[in-house]
Amino acid sequence: MKIYGVVTGDIKNFTRLSDQKRGKLVSDTEQLLRSMVRQPMDAAIFRGDSYQFITDNINDILNKCIRLICWFKMNSDKHSVTRLGTRLSIGIGEIAYLGKNVLDSDGEAFHFSGRNFDKMDKEEIIRLTIFDEAKTNTYQVILMYINMIIKGWTINQAETIYQLLSIEDSTQEKIAKELKMSQPAVAKSLRAAKWKEVEKGISYINADLNKQYFA
Repeated sequence: MKIYGVVTGDIKNFTRLSDQKRGKLVSDTEQLLRSMVRQPMDAAIFRGDSYQFITDNINDILNKCIRLICWFKMNSDKHSVTRLGTRLSIGIGEIAYLGKNVLDSDGEAFHFSGRNFDKMDKEEIIRLTIFDEAKTNTYQVILMYINMIIKGWTINQAETIYQLLSIEDSTQEKIAKELKMSQPAVAKSLRAAKWKEVEKGISYINADLNKQYFA
């Protein structure tokens, strides 16, 4: 049984950007999404402010979602009260068929992702759905607390975490070099963002998903 993860998301406050900024954000986001998947057709942006991608690595899907959250925070105007954001609905399950691109495909994982995206609260950030309702509810409790932490991240903290999740074999020294800051400043940023707490929640969910599908 082949298991996939499907993510459906949107971009909050997208329409408040100028035409030029919207165009650049779409282009840059599409490039980022395609770097997260095996083939370009596995990711797509549609209706301007919505996107979807598919991956067969469910252990990395939450990290990819965190990167996207950081990405939109980073692309916000630091001088504006209105910040960009995103909501992401993850569906884990089987795929009935893969079409010419992710938007033409169908199956359990797509249903879990798309249908539950429509049920998301405006303030919700990440939702994860699997076949087991009790487990889904457990994940939602954990993600509720992760959502609360994420909402408090500053743009600088988002930049630090984005690099942490983007750099191969990342270390605080590598992050500091990329961001042109000191290693102690990186450590301070990660502590302020409560990254250890978020990481523990992600690790628990990943371990439990492995039990559900691969034990």
